[in-house]
Amino acid sequence: MGGFGRYLAAALAGRFASEGMGMAVVLLALERTGSAAHGAFVLTAWMAPHVLAAPLAGAAAARARRPRLFYAGALAGFTVAVAALAALLGRAPVAVVLAVAVLGGSCGPVVTGGLSSLVAGLVPEGPRRDRAYGWDASTYNAAAVTAPAVVSLAGAAVSAGPAMGVLALSAALAAALAASLPYPDAPPGADSPPRGPRAGLGAGLAALWRVRDLRAITSATTLAFVGVGALTTTSVLLARGLGSPGAGGVLMTAFALGALTGSLTLGRMTSVAPGRLARWAMAGTGVALAAAAFAPSVAPAAAAFAAAGVCDGPLLTATLRIRSEHAPGAVRAQVFTLGAGLKVTAASTGAALVGLAAAAPPWTLLLGIAVLQLAAAALHLLVAGRGRVARVPATGTSGGSATAPAGRRTPGGP
Repeated sequence: MGGFGRYLAAALAGRFASEGMGMAVVLLALERTGSAAHGAFVLTAWMAPHVLAAPLAGAAAARARRPRLFYAGALAGFTVAVAALAALLGRAPVAVVLAVAVLGGSCGPVVTGGLSSLVAGLVPEGPRRDRAYGWDASTYNAAAVTAPAVVSLAGAAVSAGPAMGVLALSAALAAALAASLPYPDAPPGADSPPRGPRAGLGAGLAALWRVRDLRAITSATTLAFVGVGALTTTSVLLARGLGSPGAGGVLMTAFALGALTGSLTLGRMTSVAPGRLARWAMAGTGVALAAAAFAPSVAPAAAAFAAAGVCDGPLLTATLRIRSEHAPGAVRAQVFTLGAGLKVTAASTGAALVGLAAAAPPWTLLLGIAVLQLAAAALHLLVAGRGRVARVPATGTSGGSATAPAGRRTPGGP
């Protein structure tokens, strides 16, 4: 298996573990304590550190003299946290469980955006790298489809504890594969202090704001993910309103399968500028979800959810391409981890908001999510189309790491 093949396997294994945690934690808490709310608190502790840990993880990745040790170590820490939660949840004091969840969640940005930042060092610049980001995006969607299903089946067949054990094994596989990736050797003299200023913790955030293309995609996807975070709860409410209380999972499975299909097909359209592809994706998702809001039964609603997923699938590919093309080399890892952290935070905000508005008619909630997608597309067009790009100079490179720039950066490109 080549370097990029091993990367895809590592990314899929790590993201499988990450995607399965939401269901596994709630099922395990319900099984051991009888309270789903206990699981929700643990899950909140797991997700909360993402946006705070993202700049730290990105800066650490950019400065790592041994990137192999950094990435494998972060994934190993993620593995230990998952295994510890499987053993401690419902048995140890709540404070201990929450502390473990916070520590494990702090490794989350490496599993998501941090791993994606490695693609530029593994695949040469050009159409081949664009296609590589399409494959990378498909690992998120594949994990989103398979992880909840595997956790549910394992939990039903045995119990939630072994189901979480499966996630720990998957995370351990990701750590082992990350350790085997072909990171470039450190250049001679790497043990001496690097020349030039290092990128500070705020450099990634500054790049997200000052580089127009990064600002456009980050603001738009963050807004869109407020809606995406509300989609799971809304799908359950919509299915119940359509007379099929148990069909919420069917709707979300249709969306996830559609997203996987979209990432493997539309997401590989390298002839379309990534910014335009992102706008089409968000607008198409909004239109399809609006149609689902007025569906008379579960079957047409599921078809509309699948169509929304197909439209949403290319969005991550386009986002990854934009980050790779426009992020200054020294802060690329920060840009990837921050972008992922902001989206996770936005999604958790959306989940909280729909919880507060759960008494509203489900179709109005889904229509609100659709409006957010359309607003995100309009926001991207507004931000990306205004003024000139503020070029952000690279403040040093991650010499010898897989996050170092590969090829010419074009922050001012279309």
